[in-house]
Amino acid sequence: MEKQSNHNVGRNEWVRAALDVLHERGVEGVKVVIIAKRMGITSGSFYWHFKNLRDLLDAMLECWENEKTDHIVEDARSFKGTPELRILNLMLQVVREDAVVPDHAFSIWAKSDTNVREAFDRTLRKRFDFAAWMFAQAGFSPEDAQARGRMMVAYLMGESATDLKTKDNWQGVIKKQFEILIAPQN
Repeated sequence: MEKQSNHNVGRNEWVRAALDVLHERGVEGVKVVIIAKRMGITSGSFYWHFKNLRDLLDAMLECWENEKTDHIVEDARSFKGTPELRILNLMLQVVREDAVVPDHAFSIWAKSDTNVREAFDRTLRKRFDFAAWMFAQAGFSPEDAQARGRMMVAYLMGESATDLKTKDNWQGVIKKQFEILIAPQN
């Protein structure tokens, strides 16, 4: 990796690099020296942006909840197409932006940290509730909307383990899952 200047690395770069480390090594692997080495900088710049490791961990949690969930929900809310295309657009965006990649690491971390557990549960509720709303907007009964929404969220979270985005036809895979999710009930 090419060495960067510590002056060019901001708080957001530290958080994103830490999320990558979390995904690969779990919370125990999130260490300042490891992250700095990954970014090709010295660890001294860390203290310009964070008080301590807990501050970084809190920033990671906030990023995951806000950027990997809230921003996608807002994009979908403001989508101007049909309710069905809103669902497809959200599914494609989730994979395109790697929004669910850190989910598994956060679920494991949540088992040992009550703050993370609260944020994880809150984030899942947001995802499930919004997904149910989208399917209701597409004309499904409340029960079907809730079930289809949960299946969509769980499916997308599960795809984080398959590296779907690295496959040549990942959009086709998502479109097929979408077609199944919106198929009329027999």
